[in-house]
Amino acid sequence: MEAYFDNSATTRVFDSVKEIVIKTMTEDYGNAASKHKKGVEAERYIREARSIIAKSLKVQEKEIVFTSGGSESNNMALIGGAMANRRRGRHIISTNVEHSSVYNTLEFLRDQGFEITYLPVDGQGHISLSQLRESLRQETILVSVMYVNNEVGSVEPVEEIAKIIKGYQPEILFHVDGIQAYGKYEIRPKRQGIDLLSVSGHKLHGPKGVGFLYIHEKAKVKPLIYGGGQQKGMRSGTENVPGVAGLGAAVQEIYKNHRDKTDYLYGLKDYFIERIREVEGCVVNSQPGRDSAPQIVSVSFEGIRSEVLLHALEDKGIYVSSGSACSSNHPGISGTLKGIGVKPELLDATLRFSFGLFNKKEEIDYAIQVLKELLPMLRRFRRG
Repeated sequence: MEAYFDNSATTRVFDSVKEIVIKTMTEDYGNAASKHKKGVEAERYIREARSIIAKSLKVQEKEIVFTSGGSESNNMALIGGAMANRRRGRHIISTNVEHSSVYNTLEFLRDQGFEITYLPVDGQGHISLSQLRESLRQETILVSVMYVNNEVGSVEPVEEIAKIIKGYQPEILFHVDGIQAYGKYEIRPKRQGIDLLSVSGHKLHGPKGVGFLYIHEKAKVKPLIYGGGQQKGMRSGTENVPGVAGLGAAVQEIYKNHRDKTDYLYGLKDYFIERIREVEGCVVNSQPGRDSAPQIVSVSFEGIRSEVLLHALEDKGIYVSSGSACSSNHPGISGTLKGIGVKPELLDATLRFSFGLFNKKEEIDYAIQVLKELLPMLRRFRRG
């Protein structure tokens, strides 16, 4: 049996995605900028995908900019937002549990003369709203917070964060890395106070190499890529028609009977947590139920290095990811696992199990059976 539990890294695409990607690569393969029939056909796929995505967020189509994925979306939001607003100030606030595509971009901006404040998290993986309030100042131009933590699945109170930011200074841009959240939650940027939202296609059963950035119509953001002026000059370059079409198909599919899909994922997550607690020497770092994301569970295994266990599971056809990096992105600032209170000896003994719509409970049963067999043997081997 094979059990793929690394859906937060990437997902298997829906059949509808596969079909439209093949069609736009082999039949409707025109350049969307071309004036002839093939180009018009290609442009139609772009328009349809933009319409599907805009409707899913209840925003305007002109507020969606297609990118190569989450990292580019985060770069565009942070660098583009900072550069467009630097005359007003050079202070940016984020958290110490962000993805590297946010953290490394912020460190680049620090080198350009911006000041970055990183907020720590509590035992549930949430920032302190009072600390956020205290960190805001007249020079603050941008706040960037991850919606769903990619390591433990904690969910930040996005609406409350937005109210604090906008109550202090409405012109401060609020960027949300929604890469692990979009497709799992019904996100409404206008209502939730989000100015910039980053999304990646391959996290929601869409293609790799494509994503989008939602940019509120009043938000000032400078482009990163210049050239032929595609996407109204916000992101020049030949549009990735197969990727965009596939992303549109994935969004349409995932938001069809959406509640049923999220309920299914929550069922898998809770079943896994229930079963993993049968296994000796396991510590679950994620919250059960609706207090955290439906697809992510972090587990620490006493007496086993995560990399060793990861490869032992791989040999049995079970695919997971390592949580050993602990997201401690820079010295002196605690990362996700440290921030939520994981013991030091377990930081290098943690794996992430992440579920998708193609997973079944039988795969969880298989994984638990394998873990019950593997762990005692690996622990004896280590002691020996």
